[in-house]
Amino acid sequence: MRLPALSALLVLAGCATATRTSAPQYDAFAVKFGALANFRVRGLIAGADTARRIDATLMVWPLRASNGDIVMVDAGFTRQKFIDQWKPVDYVTPDSALRRAGFDPARVTDIIISHIHWDHADGVERFTNARIWLQRDEFEYYVGPNGESKAPAIDADVAAMYRRLFTQGRIRFAEGDSAEIRPGIRVHTGGKHTWASQFVSARTPRGTVVIASDNAYLYENLDRARPIAQTLDSLSNLRAQRTMRALAASPGLIIPGHDPAVMTRFPAAGTGAVALRE
Repeated sequence: MRLPALSALLVLAGCATATRTSAPQYDAFAVKFGALANFRVRGLIAGADTARRIDATLMVWPLRASNGDIVMVDAGFTRQKFIDQWKPVDYVTPDSALRRAGFDPARVTDIIISHIHWDHADGVERFTNARIWLQRDEFEYYVGPNGESKAPAIDADVAAMYRRLFTQGRIRFAEGDSAEIRPGIRVHTGGKHTWASQFVSARTPRGTVVIASDNAYLYENLDRARPIAQTLDSLSNLRAQRTMRALAASPGLIIPGHDPAVMTRFPAAGTGAVALRE
């Protein structure tokens, strides 16, 4: 009687090992497409010295599957009015930034939008093959039935574009916390940077990487447990930071949304890109 029982246990153990080793993993990257020079830190960290300035890095985050497909977190911006207003330095369109770093924009199958602010949500139309994911509550709170902007946080042209993309069937909705986008990639309830902002966790060969986007602007938000300056609820932002720490394989694998140190803390992976691994 013992031998069959032992055999069954070995089979189960073998199945569990096979499941673990076959679970999808992604190589994670940060790709820079510009910077907002001399940006006020007070606009990023609640209560920061008003004299402090930083060159806030503009990034997108490709997650590359073993077959070469890319799930990208955020899409940057491309409209001329944003370029004219904010005057980013060293700016290239996000798709051009991917291309110069060695990625094929045509391989972007999915774009996860962390929130609807122009500098993260505007550039989606450059990626014509991609499904676009955001929280249902984010879409419904900001985008009107006729494409009108329902709140000041979303630009009117961006709102009209998202309604058009929804009509075209390109919008997909994440539903709340820990929603799976693809096996190995999940989105999580953010810290109320916008109504239903979200952040992303991805399984990589080095462990889980968390792309915070604007749920943590800078490493300083995370290292000092300081809420972001632009949030509807500072306590929810601190709760989101705690969740990020619990999800990430290590604190160093939580990636803030605009910190220039991201581009120096990790190994180079093509022009203007780094590989998010320790």
